[in-house]
Amino acid sequence: MGARLADAVSPYLRAHSGNPVDWFPWGDAAFAEARRRDVPVLISIGYATCHWCHVMARESFSDALTAHELNAHFVAIKVDREEHPDVDSSYLAAASAFTRELGWPLTVFATPDGRAFYAGTYFPPLPQRGMPSFRQVIAAVGEAWRERRGQLEETASAVAAALAEASLAQTAGPLPGDAELAAAVAALAADEDRVHGGFGRAPKFPIAPVLGFLAQREGEGRALARRTLLAMAASPLRDGVDGGFFRYATRSDWSDPHYERMLTDNALLLDVAAELARGEGDDDEVVAVGRGIAGYLVETLQLPEGGFASAQDSESMVDGVRTEGGYATADPERRRTLEPPPLDEKVLTGWNGLAVGALARAWGALDAPDALLAARRAAEFVLAEHLAPDGTVRRASRDGVVSSARAALEDVGMLADGLLDLAVATGAVEDAVIARALIDASLDAAVERAAVEQAAAGAADPATEPAVFAVPGGADPVLAERGLALPTDPAEGAAPSGITACATAAWKLWLLGAGDRYREAAEEAMRRLAGAALERPIAFGAALELMTRFAAPVVQLVVVVPERDGTGRPRGDDGLVRAARAAEASMTLLVTEAEAAAFADAGFELLAGRRLLDGQAAAYRCREFVCALPVADAAALDALAP
Repeated sequence: MGARLADAVSPYLRAHSGNPVDWFPWGDAAFAEARRRDVPVLISIGYATCHWCHVMARESFSDALTAHELNAHFVAIKVDREEHPDVDSSYLAAASAFTRELGWPLTVFATPDGRAFYAGTYFPPLPQRGMPSFRQVIAAVGEAWRERRGQLEETASAVAAALAEASLAQTAGPLPGDAELAAAVAALAADEDRVHGGFGRAPKFPIAPVLGFLAQREGEGRALARRTLLAMAASPLRDGVDGGFFRYATRSDWSDPHYERMLTDNALLLDVAAELARGEGDDDEVVAVGRGIAGYLVETLQLPEGGFASAQDSESMVDGVRTEGGYATADPERRRTLEPPPLDEKVLTGWNGLAVGALARAWGALDAPDALLAARRAAEFVLAEHLAPDGTVRRASRDGVVSSARAALEDVGMLADGLLDLAVATGAVEDAVIARALIDASLDAAVERAAVEQAAAGAADPATEPAVFAVPGGADPVLAERGLALPTDPAEGAAPSGITACATAAWKLWLLGAGDRYREAAEEAMRRLAGAALERPIAFGAALELMTRFAAPVVQLVVVVPERDGTGRPRGDDGLVRAARAAEASMTLLVTEAEAAAFADAGFELLAGRRLLDGQAAAYRCREFVCALPVADAAALDALAP
């Protein structure tokens, strides 16, 4: 029955190809079939390493009687939320009108034109604890469609209208200063679990973007980030054998985790460890945690061709039985006899950008020698496979087959940001040039979209402020055609939003001297989010991290070294190099004279005229592009700091 899914790029879809349910992939064909048959649509959204998605697949989608009812009365669509994040965001927003328990599997019932009229998450095969069975749900929905269709159409229209109204952009406000950012830290500290670490009650997630914000805040913020990271690292949330972190825990003490491991969580937590270790080389605990994460990324999630897999499953076969966590809870000796949980080998552009950037930064901060090579391999793979000749970004691929899914804004921003971090670490200006082109395309797409929206509004003022960044090519075409595309979600529970990722890359381009338009765009994007971020800091960690960078003095540090060794490490005065890496700075670059010249020739003015001093390493400390005379030793560099 699931033949349409057999050749999908998504492992999640391919896993359902053997179901008796007559699944369609996301696309126009499914909605055309629903219109032809005049039946509602079931949209089932999940991902390959989702535990409860596995459970519902076994209990309901593999059941012949359930499949018969679905096939007779619905058109069923299976969606990988990681392949189609815009589709997931749109239907999550719609589902919030029907349930507070949002998550995956997400189960949405919609009209033939895609407007949701009922939604939930996991439904069991039999009624339990007040929850109806899935067969009861589909029977009730089918009956309502046949007998009370008008009411369902009204509900669908009301939900769609409410979402369109709620998605209107708020008026931009001022960027927060130090006092407002300190208040955000205090609000997070008040929600800290002082016994077990982390925030709030169970279930508990790492919330890595929030830790990234806290790590940027000296004093209580940095201390809170460190406490939280080490508490999680000492808990069952972290695999004590290979160093990776699991997705979340169902209890306050981080026990009983769900054992899937995501590329996003581990890349961002690596970044937190690298930031906490910067300038604090004697923090052996943080360094050990960071190196463990880097090892997990390189040894487990990196695929032979260079890209990083999206995740590792929670389930595996142990003694012939499929179990969740059986491998993860085994000791090293036992693991040698077991097959590890499978990887979701889907390579996502944005998520790989996160890993590239984190590994590039960890290379120096954590003295992780394999990290830079891994970052370079991943970047080369993504640029070769996911960047079209015309500069268009592709969302996903697997085994060399590129998905037809439209790229999301996070793909543009995260890839650009990761490439900039790689360029800073390696001195490879070509990475910075590509990153600049990606952000330029996003800025141009936003201008084009604003012009279209203004023309459509006619004489009336546009209802929303134009976006600062937009994905070239526009939103998912299936959503857009049906009026269901929403603006990019700015919230950042598990990873930076596409808006913040683009703004962060733009800020770094400005720091390199690419031009004021990048700083202006970054600040304008964050002004749009400032009010919501200060009100709910737990949901806007990456945006608050960038706002913290805005509020700090702008210090650019360029160290010109004679050469690099075979691993890419700068060769020069070791003391000067160490002092530069430990110094407080908005951006620190270690480059050769030739690399500095290449950056300057490419239009990155910070690097213009940066040369050695009498053939020896030289450090240039700049305050917003106004630079002191170069110095040649660590003591002199330290003396330049205020």
